[in-house]
Amino acid sequence: MSTTTLAPSASYQRFFWPALFILMWSSGYVAGKIGLPYAGPFTLIFIRFASAAIILLAVTLATQAPWPTKPMVYVHLAVVGLLVQALQFSGLYLGLSLGVSAGVSALVVGMMPIFTAIGAIAFLNERVTSKQVLGLMIGLFGVTIVVLDKIGVGQAQWAGYAAVLVALLGISAGTLYQKKFVTNIDLRTAGFIQLTIASLAVAPIAIGSEHLAIIWTPELIGASVWLSLVNSIGAVSVLFLLMRRGEATKVAGLFYLIPSATAIMGYVVLGETLTALQLFGFFISATGVYLTTRR
Repeated sequence: MSTTTLAPSASYQRFFWPALFILMWSSGYVAGKIGLPYAGPFTLIFIRFASAAIILLAVTLATQAPWPTKPMVYVHLAVVGLLVQALQFSGLYLGLSLGVSAGVSALVVGMMPIFTAIGAIAFLNERVTSKQVLGLMIGLFGVTIVVLDKIGVGQAQWAGYAAVLVALLGISAGTLYQKKFVTNIDLRTAGFIQLTIASLAVAPIAIGSEHLAIIWTPELIGASVWLSLVNSIGAVSVLFLLMRRGEATKVAGLFYLIPSATAIMGYVVLGETLTALQLFGFFISATGVYLTTRR
């Protein structure tokens, strides 16, 4: 009787948290596109990180969340903050500002599951099955289909493409590092430490190159609030939770659905085109993710 009672809840949990993560993470691309015309890439990132850090500090103090007791844990959290937060989003936003299309950006970052799977075998001793390898390949094919009509390489500076590659490096290395060293830390204090380090890392660049120039508009304020609460706090916390519960390869496979979800959000929120080919790519990506998360 107990097994029958718990089965629906367990099935719901396995679906709910990955779906929530995909929606949260994907929305950051749309919010970032809304906010970038009113602030430089590093300034927008600094606003995002600093405001989220202040919110998490208030939550941490109000709820008396436990702080890490070992000094090395702070070091590990700082590394994750630099990789997952500062390096990834600095590279992504800088690439977009230098002319790299959203399609190319999504395709490059969409390769993250493959790099993570290779790293998981080498550094985490995870065993990747042939079914998961097939899922990774199918997922990448689906991502390519989704962004096929948006790919262009002739208009952006090469520095933009290099920046997006840095973003790929940041999220891939950060996911592996997080899984290995910081999976059992309180999400409130861990998030505050990471975002504080990320804020300190991008602040000198935002001040030196962009002078923290901001055009305060309702669009910028709304985008900043969304990026801080939903993305920097919500999505990253759910990523932590997923990494704590599952293997790095399985969690990374979810990133294949992000370009598809972003395309749908772009259609609804920004009025961007959504073609039958993109919907087909969404189905292919979902098939790849399904295989990646199964043994």
